[in-house]
Formats: sequence, C-alpha cells, structure tokens
Amino acid sequence: MLLDRYGLAISTGSTVARDAYVEGCDRLLTMYPGALAEFDRAIAADPDFALAHVGRAQTLLLHSDIAAARTARAIAVSLAVNLPAREASHIAFFETLAAGDGAASIAALRGHLADWPRDAMVLTPTAFTNGLIGSSGHREQKRHLLALLDRLAPHYGDDWWFAAHHAMAQSENGLHAAAEAKIEQSLRLRPHNGWGAHTRGHVAYETGDPAAARHYLAGWLIDYPRDGLLYSHLTWHLALAELEAGAADEAMRLYHDGFSLGVHSGAARAKITDAVSFLWRWELAGQPRNDDAWRIIHDFANQAVPHPAIGFSDLHVTLAQAAMGDDAGREIWTREIDDLARDGRYNSGDLVPVLARGFAAFQQRNFSVAIETLAPVIDAGERIGGSRAQLDLIEFTLLKAYLHAERLDDARRLIAARRAGPDGIPVAGPATALHHFRVR
Repeated sequence: MLLDRYGLAISTGSTVARDAYVEGCDRLLTMYPGALAEFDRAIAADPDFALAHVGRAQTLLLHSDIAAARTARAIAVSLAVNLPAREASHIAFFETLAAGDGAASIAALRGHLADWPRDAMVLTPTAFTNGLIGSSGHREQKRHLLALLDRLAPHYGDDWWFAAHHAMAQSENGLHAAAEAKIEQSLRLRPHNGWGAHTRGHVAYETGDPAAARHYLAGWLIDYPRDGLLYSHLTWHLALAELEAGAADEAMRLYHDGFSLGVHSGAARAKITDAVSFLWRWELAGQPRNDDAWRIIHDFANQAVPHPAIGFSDLHVTLAQAAMGDDAGREIWTREIDDLARDGRYNSGDLVPVLARGFAAFQQRNFSVAIETLAPVIDAGERIGGSRAQLDLIEFTLLKAYLHAERLDDARRLIAARRAGPDGIPVAGPATALHHFRVR
C-alpha cells in the first residue's frame, strides 16, 4: 500500500502516480508553480487516482478556472464509490466546500479531521487567515482557528507546512514569541515555502519590526517565481513596509512592478484586494491620488466580481467605489449584501454595508459622518476576515478622519487602545496626536 507524505494510504498502485501526487501537494501547500503539471502527471500514470483529480480541482480553483475545477471534482466523485473511508470523506468534504455552505463545510472539516487529523489537503482551505474559519463571520474566528490548530499540533510534530500556519494563527492572537520561534523552525526545514514567507512578514509587522520585514521579503522574493500565487501578495507586504518606512517612491515602484492589475499573479479577488488596499493606504500616508490606477481597478472589479459573496474582498470593492465616487454602484452592491444577509447567506451580516457608508463619507470629506459610522464597528472588523495587518486599514481610516476633523484627543485614544506590537502608523497628520508612532 502506497502512502502520501503524511503517512496516509492512497488508492493507487503506481509509484509514479504517488510520487507525482506528493510533489503536486507540496507545490500546492507551498504556493509554488507546477502543482497542476504534477497532478496531471499522476493522472496520466493512473487515470483512476481519485485524489489526484481532487488536487487538480483545488489547483484550478486557485487559478480561477472554475469550470475546469468543477469537471475535475466530478471525475473524483465518480471514482469515489469503492474508495476507503478516508479518501471518500476527503472527496465529500471538497464537494461540501464547493456547495458554498460555510457552516456545513466547517462541520464536515471537523468530522473528517477527528478521524484523520493528518489530512493536510483537507486542512489547507482552512489553515490560512482568510480560509474557511477566517471567512466564517464569527466575532472570534481568529481564536477559533488557533484552537483548531492547537488541537492538531501534536499530530503534525515539526512539520514545516503546519508550523507556518500555526505560527500565523499564534501571531494573529498576540502570541508573538511562540510565533517567532515556530516560523523560524518552519523556514529552517523548508525555506522555499510561500506560506512560511508570508507568516514571517506578518510576524515582523506584528512585533513592530518593519526593517526585518523589508530585509527578509526583499531577499526571499528574488528566488520566488513571479507566477507563484503569493508573489504579488508578498510584494504588497513589502510595499507596505516601504511605505511605513517613508520610502514612498519604492513602494509605488513595487506596486507597478509586482501587484498592479496587469502583473498580479493571483486570482481576481486577490488582484482587487491588494491593489485597492495599497492605493487607499498610499493616500492615507499623504501621497497624491493615482486616478488612473483607481479607475483601472474599479472597472476591473465591476467586471470580475459582479456580485458580492465574500466579505473581505467585497469590502475592497466598496473602497474602490468610494474612491471613484461611484455612489450608484455602492448602493446596488450593498443592497445585494443586505438581501443576502437577511436570508442568512452572508457571513458578516450588515458589517460591509456599514463600513462602505463610512468609507464613502470619508471620501466625500464628510468626516463627522465617517467617524459616526466607523467608530462603533471598529472592533467588529474581524468578522469580515483578513489579517490584523489588513484590517488596520479600517482603523487607519478612522484615525485619518479624526485628524481631518481636528479631534486630536479621539485620535490619541484610538492609538492608545491599539494592540501591542505594531508601532508604525503610515497616516499623515499632526505628530503631536500620534505620540511616538512613526508618521509621514
């Protein structure tokens, strides 16, 4: 009986298919190019190898090829009839996930992992910040994800892939020392791991060490293929670190070279979130508006994501709408979200529409309305998903609104309540309001 890298039996008698499948999984788990070719090689060696078809489907989804992914999943389902329980459950989980019912998917995930905790390919859609739990809409989803990974940790030992995600969850929950130790261990075992580099950048941000983030990411990206699915997002992280350090020209160079719309290596929603959040933060830092860049990403969002579905990326669509003064588009967009929320089909409820109104008021320079809208929900941002570093955009916008409104005492209180760790706030404004924080 052949086994995968995690010691789980797989239903193929071909060592060529097994080896290709293991390599395909590793490339998928590290976010390196080549996973699809490896799964195709496994299927060529054994066309009835169901798990290779599932791996192929997941890779195609990451590349936004939804139709081809659906076909690959259908083949896997057709082959599942006589499979052992673990592989049949593996396939069933991905079918549940594809149906879009988050609660049912989380239940299926927990049931599967209770029996087969080392099934990393089932865990991977959940292990990262914006995964199944991260986009669940729960108020304490970061704590829930860490609790899950804590329970699974004894089953994974010093596995480099698991350690990278576990460290990220620890960092997001303020356990910085543990996260630093774990991510260093992970990267020693597997330096060429996109998720590991991602966590390393986040830990540097959360521990207030942007210089470390700049140094590490700039060096690591040299050897990472430009078509790696995390290349552009990691370049986004590097650009934010440069912006925080006051190197605005370098930050904008990285935007154009690494994650603007025409060069972004990720899926459509990732293209939107990275570009929009950078352009918004660029202006918060006191830099001039790039009208052409806003127009391009706004038009792309309208075409690529015509209807809301996922709170975190939907929020960034509303930012583009606010920046372009697209009030009509925002009203249609938020009305659709409200309808979905009333039907119980939108995880973060009415939070995105509320934030959208606040962002629109901010862009219209109606700072009192922006403050009245954003301040009451500032602590609820976790419900839309995203890392704490990404969600800082909401807090920074409220801070900028306070500064514009000359409400310096409120600005100081907001900063005083900020979580320990990150000490850079790239928001232009009176230094007296921002105390010891680095400002532009």
